[in-house]
Amino acid sequence: MSGPVLLTGAAGRIGTVLRGGLPERGWALRSLDVVPISDVRPGEEQVVADVTDLAAMADAMQGVSAVVHLAGVVGESTWPAISHANIEGTYATLEAARRAGVQRVVLASSNHATGFTPRPAAGLLREVDAPPRPDTYYGVAKVTMEALGSLYSDRYGMDVVCLRIGSAFPEPTTVRMLATWLSPADSVSLVDAALRTPSPGYAVVWGVSANTRNWWDLTAARALGYAPADDAEVYAAALIEAEGEPDPADPVHSRVGGQYTLAEFDAENFGPPAPRADIAPGSGTRP
Repeated sequence: MSGPVLLTGAAGRIGTVLRGGLPERGWALRSLDVVPISDVRPGEEQVVADVTDLAAMADAMQGVSAVVHLAGVVGESTWPAISHANIEGTYATLEAARRAGVQRVVLASSNHATGFTPRPAAGLLREVDAPPRPDTYYGVAKVTMEALGSLYSDRYGMDVVCLRIGSAFPEPTTVRMLATWLSPADSVSLVDAALRTPSPGYAVVWGVSANTRNWWDLTAARALGYAPADDAEVYAAALIEAEGEPDPADPVHSRVGGQYTLAEFDAENFGPPAPRADIAPGSGTRP
């Protein structure tokens, strides 16, 4: 790939991690957000634009070799907020990439696309065994993201890799995250693999670290070249001391989406639209 990688939602939590790590892997970046980034690094291009603005996105795509799309509302919010930022933003990203002839797009999906899927009683959950079962409007937007990615891959021959991210945080903060954690270093490794893998076509893979307590089968992600190095187990003793061992009957631990499947995440509990994720330092995906 000769041109830079366009990174949307670049000011967010995952975007900031990738802005630090991808250049170390040899990738030049064009970082896009709706506000200026205060710590632009040497060699990094900056674009201030709204990811839902198709004309602006078409301009931002000129000369890029690939796209990593992170921008959107973080977590559950109202339908107008989610549908505009997360669904319209994904459409504009893919359509602008198509118009510019960009072949490779990496989409930040989420475990919440299949949040109501029960964990298997034994073994690890493969992507094929976790069809769309969104747990929130946020999850619906991630299902739509994956569907749009499939459409643009099948109809236009684009390579689209959807990463069903677990809990992308500096370190796990709950017992559930002992299974779902994606470390910063492994976040970089996963996106790097999705950018480098030859001709993936359309792929959906789990995005978690090599956790001892993983629920999810990483075979498909490893087939892209992903080699996770971190394991949340080093945090297990302290978290279990604070919370106790996870109860397999508790929906937080028996369903893929964890707390997002609980009543507190019903849409009626969400009032005014949340701030746009791509203007705050939290953009990316939630646990």
